[in-house]
Amino acid sequence: MITNSILRARDVWAWPLLLVLVMVVAELFGDAGRAALEYDRSLITQGQWWRLLSGSIVHLGWYHLMLNAIGIGVLVLLCPQPLSPWIWLRRLTLIALGMSLCLYAFVPKLQTYVGMSGVIHGLFVLGLVPQLLRRDWIAAACLAYLIGKLGYEIVTGAPVSDEAAIGGHVVTESHLYGSIIALVYGLVFGSFSGREARSDPPEPPPQDLS
Repeated sequence: MITNSILRARDVWAWPLLLVLVMVVAELFGDAGRAALEYDRSLITQGQWWRLLSGSIVHLGWYHLMLNAIGIGVLVLLCPQPLSPWIWLRRLTLIALGMSLCLYAFVPKLQTYVGMSGVIHGLFVLGLVPQLLRRDWIAAACLAYLIGKLGYEIVTGAPVSDEAAIGGHVVTESHLYGSIIALVYGLVFGSFSGREARSDPPEPPPQDLS
């Protein structure tokens, strides 16, 4: 959870901030960037498979991007994990890909999708469950909120105010599938038991150039 050391830890913040930077760069291209990278079912069917991944990078606008950037910041504060770039990349790639494949398979009416929120929900699962297993009750409360939020969205859908704020439809299925894929990921790679972190090769020590 939040500590002063977390706020200063470069190895905790570096890769999440790089992800936000990539999202900002993508948004600078505006509508052209969204058209080139968004999840588009018809174009994916025609063979543009990269959209299964790149759709999570682009957003409906700056406000939408800001909400997801805040979500990434809250993720780091609540789930501070000094992960290597390899683990970060693998988590982002597999959650985004798995979520998009689920949308393609189970939500055939969805034609286009953009945004990082589904992936962020999955990253919260990977961050909170290990803390829950260590009997961190704050993490337990956060995870209970996440589960309740997913259940609420399944029953009622996204609040109209949320959709008005971002200027588009909130694809709540992405939150559910992102969380499910992350749960499967955590079981496969040992994220919850700590096996994933232990298997990560340590960074080589700096060489003495003197």
